[in-house]
Amino acid sequence: MNAERHPLLRHTAPPAPPWPRQRPQVSFIVCTRDRVAVLEACIESIQAASRAHPRFAAELVVVDNGSRDGTAEYLSRIAATSDIPLTAIAETRPGLAAARNAGLARARGRLLVFVDDDCRLDRNYLIDLQRHYASGEKWLIRGGRVEVGDERDLPFTIKCCEERERLTRAVHPGGFVLGCNMTMHRDVAARIGPFDERFGAGGALRSAEDTDYLVRAMLAGMPVEYVPDMTIFHHHGRRDGKAIGRLYRDYHFGNGALCLKHMRRAPWLLRHFYWAVRAAMRELTGGPRFDQELRLSHWPIVLMNITGAAKFALLALAGRPEQQPQPSKEAAEASAEAGAQ
Repeated sequence: MNAERHPLLRHTAPPAPPWPRQRPQVSFIVCTRDRVAVLEACIESIQAASRAHPRFAAELVVVDNGSRDGTAEYLSRIAATSDIPLTAIAETRPGLAAARNAGLARARGRLLVFVDDDCRLDRNYLIDLQRHYASGEKWLIRGGRVEVGDERDLPFTIKCCEERERLTRAVHPGGFVLGCNMTMHRDVAARIGPFDERFGAGGALRSAEDTDYLVRAMLAGMPVEYVPDMTIFHHHGRRDGKAIGRLYRDYHFGNGALCLKHMRRAPWLLRHFYWAVRAAMRELTGGPRFDQELRLSHWPIVLMNITGAAKFALLALAGRPEQQPQPSKEAAEASAEAGAQ
């Protein structure tokens, strides 16, 4: 495969590691930018979970997306002494989706787990992960429980449902499985392909790279499942309404773009926009807010959905691609296997 034609493969080979190079069973992919303080705790939690269940061999792939706070030096230092394989990648193309694609290109595990750099794993994470995949069912995307890591942080970007459930078209895919705790078999990633780099934090569309991935999985006939274990603790640090409001608007900006992107193949997404408009109108006459505790209105959903759709249309008219490489031989084989299921 020509690396010049496939930018996801343009990475310098890492130095020889101190640990054996046998293929791991699970790859943790962590993308980071200028957050070395929280990254250190994230990495330590992954190492601790790996030590708690050493029979399920794990590796860690950390993608540094242009940090200037000493992240590269920190990763270089700990890679030499890590008790699990640790590969550090420098990805200069901006955006979370580009960073995740770089991690996908380097990960060697049979199972892939995306964890945000401000999250910490529960000690039993790998035990839960292995149990869920023990049935042999691999053609799905799965997400686990996300709890607030610091009681001072507001209860946002978390999911603490107690029941196992699967995504249906009656539920908006945004937030059903959170991208900070999302896992799949590597053959699933090979079939769906890279993340759309127009989406995601740092990208033109600000968010929803994970939600776009869920929609694409559903369109490929693969279920999306939430499980109430596989727990992580999210130390997002947002403690006032202004910070939550900014993130809330960004989420719905991306969701509006998502709606337009998939309008032909997933028209059911429009139904959720209609419901948001109806709820916003009711709010004018005393109806409930989207979130009473955080004082979040339905109106930003409507307005940012429209704005995000307009932005996506401009990107499409300008001919900006998703920056996805041609399918590899592994992707073609995985797609054929999925079709035979």
